[in-house]
Amino acid sequence: MTDKQQKSAETEKIPTSTRNKSLLKKILLLVIATILGICFFAFDLQQYLTLSYLKESQAGFADLYQQKPVMVIGGYMLIYILVAALSLPGAAILTLAAGALFGLGVGLLVASFASSIGATLACFVARFALRDWVQDKFAEKLSTINQGIDEEGAFYLFTLRLIPVFPFFIINLVLGLTKMHLFTFYWVSQLGMLAGTAVYVNAGKALAKLDSLAVILAPGLIGSFVILGIFPVLVKKILGLVKRKKQ
Repeated sequence: MTDKQQKSAETEKIPTSTRNKSLLKKILLLVIATILGICFFAFDLQQYLTLSYLKESQAGFADLYQQKPVMVIGGYMLIYILVAALSLPGAAILTLAAGALFGLGVGLLVASFASSIGATLACFVARFALRDWVQDKFAEKLSTINQGIDEEGAFYLFTLRLIPVFPFFIINLVLGLTKMHLFTFYWVSQLGMLAGTAVYVNAGKALAKLDSLAVILAPGLIGSFVILGIFPVLVKKILGLVKRKKQ
């Protein structure tokens, strides 16, 4: 029996009422996410997640942070988590903001957890709402990918996270369509994105000197991230070859 036939047989055992409730939950989640996304653009909220707005508002936010640090950090994390979870534009600006408002130490800690939690929620939304349909529709094509995720998923995700040329939100959504455990996705993302997050948070400390996001990641720095990302995979492959030769 193929994986698709086995899954079909298991689905038939689930009561119709349960399947309907699950479908309604998925539709409701998609509707809520869609409404929030539409509101974000309809009310032009992206204007508040731009480099120019951040530079103009830095002094005001800094004063508020001095007066109410817990409220500012909590509000910042909530906004970052929502932006990442809904795959909205602005994650890079929010990471810069962490350095500008909180400094390198606190900024790195706050931005790292907020981005990882938001990414995991985005992965969950994609998985809960779309994975069953995608897996059924492209079961044969995805079987190889799922096998690779089972065998080397953590290394694969770690590599993707270390290389900042891959869009943050695409990785969240695509991995949500695989069988990777959400906890694995979270902790690997937390570690893998740490270096890139540190670069942006550190750049945020010199916010007044920044004219665009492009100056943060120079070609040489991207090359270093690529080498860093490929390194753990190469080590795993080499260890595997050595182990096979000894057998």
